[in-house]
Amino acid sequence: MKRTHPRPWRARAGLWLATLATALPAWAVEPFTLRDIRVEGLQRVEPGTVFASLPFRVGDRYSDEQGAAAIRALFGLGLFSDVRLQVDGDVLVVIVEERPTVADVSFTGVKEFDNEVLRKALRDIGLTEGRPFDRALADRAEQELKRQYLNRSMYAVQVTTTVTPIERNRVNLNFNVVEGDVTKIREIRIVGARAFAEKDLLDLFDLDTGGWLSWYTKSDRYSRAKLNADLETLRSYYLTRGFLEFRIDSTQVALSPDKSSLALTIHITEGQRYVVSGVRLEGEYLGREEEFQRLVRIRAGQPYNAEQVEQTVKAFTEYFGQFGYAFARVEALPELDRERNLVAITLRAEPSRRAYVRRIQIEGNNRTRDEVIRREFRQLEAAWYDSDKIRLSRDRVDRLGFFTEVGIETQEVPGAPDQVDLIVKVTEKPTGNLTLGAGYSQAEKLSLLAGIQQENVFGTGNYLGLSVNTSKYNRQFVLSTTNPYFTDDGVSRSVDLYYRTTRPYNAQDGDYRLVTPGAAIRFGVPFTEVDTVFFGIGVEQTKIEPGNRMPVAYNDFIARFGDSPLSVPLTVGWARDERDSALVPTQGVLRRVNGELGVAGDTRYIKGSVQYQQYVPLNKKFTLAFNAEAGWAKGLGGKPVPLFKHFYGGGLGSVRGFEQGTLGATSAIVGSSDLAYLGGTKMALLNAELITPFPGAGNDRTLRMFGFVDVGNVYGPDQKFTLSDVRASAGIGISWISPVGPLRIAFAKPVRKQPGDKTQTVQFQIGTAF
Repeated sequence: MKRTHPRPWRARAGLWLATLATALPAWAVEPFTLRDIRVEGLQRVEPGTVFASLPFRVGDRYSDEQGAAAIRALFGLGLFSDVRLQVDGDVLVVIVEERPTVADVSFTGVKEFDNEVLRKALRDIGLTEGRPFDRALADRAEQELKRQYLNRSMYAVQVTTTVTPIERNRVNLNFNVVEGDVTKIREIRIVGARAFAEKDLLDLFDLDTGGWLSWYTKSDRYSRAKLNADLETLRSYYLTRGFLEFRIDSTQVALSPDKSSLALTIHITEGQRYVVSGVRLEGEYLGREEEFQRLVRIRAGQPYNAEQVEQTVKAFTEYFGQFGYAFARVEALPELDRERNLVAITLRAEPSRRAYVRRIQIEGNNRTRDEVIRREFRQLEAAWYDSDKIRLSRDRVDRLGFFTEVGIETQEVPGAPDQVDLIVKVTEKPTGNLTLGAGYSQAEKLSLLAGIQQENVFGTGNYLGLSVNTSKYNRQFVLSTTNPYFTDDGVSRSVDLYYRTTRPYNAQDGDYRLVTPGAAIRFGVPFTEVDTVFFGIGVEQTKIEPGNRMPVAYNDFIARFGDSPLSVPLTVGWARDERDSALVPTQGVLRRVNGELGVAGDTRYIKGSVQYQQYVPLNKKFTLAFNAEAGWAKGLGGKPVPLFKHFYGGGLGSVRGFEQGTLGATSAIVGSSDLAYLGGTKMALLNAELITPFPGAGNDRTLRMFGFVDVGNVYGPDQKFTLSDVRASAGIGISWISPVGPLRIAFAKPVRKQPGDKTQTVQFQIGTAF
């Protein structure tokens, strides 16, 4: 005799009916011992999945209560649209109807997004190929797609789902999207502003009502994330100007009937403006009150500034951290005198307990090996927590240049109050760079060069670069490799192989050439955390192949050194890098000193150069950058400095607005009135830049604008340094950390030049800083 639990039990009502099954006597099943359990209706689901979900096994006593529990468990898997239990004697038959699985997900009408972006969004909510399908999941997918569009200010979007059944109990899903127009911001109002003009406050926002660059910045597209960032900027503006009780009461978003535009209204309460009457310390300061007092950034007699308070709290916390107090708590407690508009600030400190660093974990390094990051760490595992060493470690990792973001978080270890874990989170950037450079002039029009570098070969931190210049006048092939940890102590090793040919720059019909093959090896020895000494040796031979229109200076050179002089340069240098980032520095100093001595071969000379580079943050958005360089060279043994060891100036990396390498001494050309550019034995250069985020790019460090002033020149062996010969230029530019490397475009105009100077208005290059 077969007894069957009531049917049909569909997905929408199955659980309810299963609960009632034991309450209806007509459906009751007398408890019995299971001799066997069979499963029917499976297509793709493994029988083991069903058996593992049943609350009973063969040999157990079966009852209606257990049957209801089994049905609930099987429905809970989300794999079945119908579940029935049938009793045949002492055998239980589980009859299931599988949900169809999703065979394919497609989109029509999508223009704003790449399809893969939307597929990932759907995967995040559980909809992907091979997953069981139900209508509720499709509804969630529609809402998720709409949310993606709303984040891009496309409020008129419509999404409909088409479910197409196919063979083997599968379905194809197609989401038809009618995107509609972008909803643009037509108005932004700030209600309640009295101390500052509404226009000045709105200038702080990244969101706006549109401008000439909105097609790129999309600043007229509303998103909640952008609004929250702007509100935080507004709050910070007031809190750094004395308005301690400032608050944002509400924000309202009003859509137009056709959803083509919206209006934002922000209601604020400014409150009173407070001046700091005094600052006092309270709590436990390890007997170092005077030392902590020197860290106070808050100034009595000035308007309350939340940024100064935050800096002081941070400085206190970090100073506690230098002594191992990872959990130190520092609070800034304001005491208001509303009658006199004064605020007294109490800095209360509780150092808590000292802690060890148990483990350092690294996240986000998909390509870079752990050891490349760990070897930069000065905070060690199983050592006292030290905030100075942690900050130094973060800066060293950032200076590798492999990451756009580097952050270190401190996490407590459960059950170990005296231990912490450090979580290092990095965001990798492309380290394989395609280097392109170009300049435009009336004489040469567009000149190009190319190269390819991998700064992080196979995630090892090693550098490998190939530079090829195939211009008409200067051709070179350079292969370079650097191992920054040639030894475990951090001694680096670099090897260069190069082959260069140079033709006359100013004489298009000249056919003489300089051919220079060579090789060099260098080592870098770190003496301190920021000081490195370099030394190396190289060998090169420069062959001068005579031809017509040859500069007189080269004929004189051949007469003294021959047409294939051999050089063996010994190099030595020192560098101190204290910048906060190698990619986009905002503060810090870089110092370099380099020397070169021709110790063997046909040429004997000495050559040296110095560089000083500094970044000064003016505020959160503006950075002032300075670069100063000087160089000097002198021949030894009564011989001049070889022409190919001269300094060159002009163009990118020097005085912008002048053609590359055209500053300095010149030489007459045999049989012509033209001149050849020889560079010089002395060089001086000054650069200054004011750097700011690109309008509409917010605080994005990868896209910035800069204004610049360049001053400098190159002087020949017989020239003295005089201010009257100095060249100068000014202009503006754009810096972008692009997927193929750092890109800089400069629009320069010479403001101090001499007759005969060759100028360039537009110059761009990928891969250099100044």
